[in-house]
Amino acid sequence: VVVTRYGFSEKCKKIKVLEAAHPVPDENGLMATNSIFEAIYGLTADDLVIALICGGGSALLPSPPPGFSLADEQDLNEVLLHSGAPIGVMNAIRKHFSQVKGGRLALASYPAPVATLVVSDVPGDDPAQVASGPTIPDSVSLKEALSFIEAYRIKIPLKIKEYFEKEDTKSPTYDDPRFSNNDIKLIASSKISLKAAAKKAQEFGLNSYILSDSIEGRASDVGSMHAALAKFRNDKDTIFETPAVILSGGETTVEIQDKPGRGGRNTEFL
Repeated sequence: VVVTRYGFSEKCKKIKVLEAAHPVPDENGLMATNSIFEAIYGLTADDLVIALICGGGSALLPSPPPGFSLADEQDLNEVLLHSGAPIGVMNAIRKHFSQVKGGRLALASYPAPVATLVVSDVPGDDPAQVASGPTIPDSVSLKEALSFIEAYRIKIPLKIKEYFEKEDTKSPTYDDPRFSNNDIKLIASSKISLKAAAKKAQEFGLNSYILSDSIEGRASDVGSMHAALAKFRNDKDTIFETPAVILSGGETTVEIQDKPGRGGRNTEFL
């Protein structure tokens, strides 16, 4: 089973390809999640689950806890997207309000071992953060997730906050023996892409400079910083030897105002 955003599916003879909404989950995403659970139901230790995880899975695979609806998960997602919090914080909170995130998909596959191949789009390339880690145990405690809500002043719905405060909402952790036979491999990331881009630029006679693969912050601030560096390249005291290409990666944030404009993080960056 493959789940992707609308407009990106391909016809496959033996693989079911489903489309759902991103960045706010919808009913098709809920049905897609259920299709995955149906595919792994009843597996044994002699089976093998191969999970290819990449960015966008947090929205594409909704599965709210018992007693909550898709609308509740949509409300939480909207609040998080508007908060301006970094992706690591948003995913840490999402994991505690899901039946699939934070390693729960791997637990549903047990006793079958799970081989997870990760295409990272998050700063730092922590596999547990990509798509909120459906096959990878949670490294952020419930207490830490609650502290994030307070620190970033995230106004989550009251009934969801009350749910978070219950002891039984903890995510599975690395010491759970059901994860012992699972394997995780990072197959693509911002760091890998930046190195490849730098190498190609050098082949064209350009001096390549990688600032970082883990840049975070407000898109407008990060954009201003990059513009200043590009302007500084003409200074005689610059560390950049021209002709130069300056590369960076990461994930910026935008605080959505009451009357938002068009576009997203990249538009604000520019």
